[in-house]
Amino acid sequence: MPSDSLTEFHGLPTFDFSGAPGAQGLPPADSVAWRVWVESYDAEIPWDKEFDRFAEAVDLSRVRALVVGAWSDAYESGPDEVVKALTGARDRLASLRALFVGDMTFEECEISWINQTQVAPLLRAFPALEEFGVRGGQELGFDPVDHASLRALRIETGGLDGAVVRGIGASTLPALERLDLWLGVEDYGGTTTVADLAPFLSGERFPALRHLALHNSELQDEIAVACASAPVVARLETLDLSMGTLGDTGAEALLAGRPLTHLRRLDLSHHYISAALQERITAELTGAGVEVDLDDDGAREDAEGDEDFRYVAVAE
Repeated sequence: MPSDSLTEFHGLPTFDFSGAPGAQGLPPADSVAWRVWVESYDAEIPWDKEFDRFAEAVDLSRVRALVVGAWSDAYESGPDEVVKALTGARDRLASLRALFVGDMTFEECEISWINQTQVAPLLRAFPALEEFGVRGGQELGFDPVDHASLRALRIETGGLDGAVVRGIGASTLPALERLDLWLGVEDYGGTTTVADLAPFLSGERFPALRHLALHNSELQDEIAVACASAPVVARLETLDLSMGTLGDTGAEALLAGRPLTHLRRLDLSHHYISAALQERITAELTGAGVEVDLDDDGAREDAEGDEDFRYVAVAE
């Protein structure tokens, strides 16, 4: 779970509106990604009232990126007030191109405690949105949507419901270039199967996809095996299988599968791959110009060779 709030979003530095004294001294509306939040515990005002204050101080018509921080009691209630406030302001947010919902640190709310909601209405309300992100998987919903502009989609969870993945997979997103899914573990609601990932691996439904991250999973070996023969890999620039329980089974499959030498970057960090296989990966791929991240983040040492002690980077 992130220990700090987002510092950059959609190529813009974040600016923490909440806590600011008012309109005086604020940056130009289109120069930052605005972060709007309330206290996650014992908030004095609800999030929608804080958004009203934001709308009075900032020219909404020029806002390009918006980061939703904590809403009141996020550990037990979803952001319905957030969705209502934002969809109600859709006409005034005519320049909005990026939206992130749930930018909370573990001190505000653990990722597995964050209650979410059905997010498809946000995408439908903002057809010009190019980047969308969500943190927290509890009660998260993603009905299939048709969205011609979305280029980047990021879902961060400690356990991702397979229904959400299937909803994304059934969506029509012709411009989608980046997909980042934190799949998590079953103990925290992760029910995604490798079969649920088929629409992303086939290379057919998402023709613009160039950057694929299927990570933070206790099924990381199985996912790597599926990626090894996946048609989509041939057109990817980056493949990210990091943060999970990837070991020799998955690594061997990647080396024996479709060529990876065309990739710009392969991220396998936080892994359980043996030293011998790491050397093979390095020799075969870095020599071809692929940037490979094999930093194990101490995971291999913690597991001490026992698969029962493997863990993902972010769960609770």
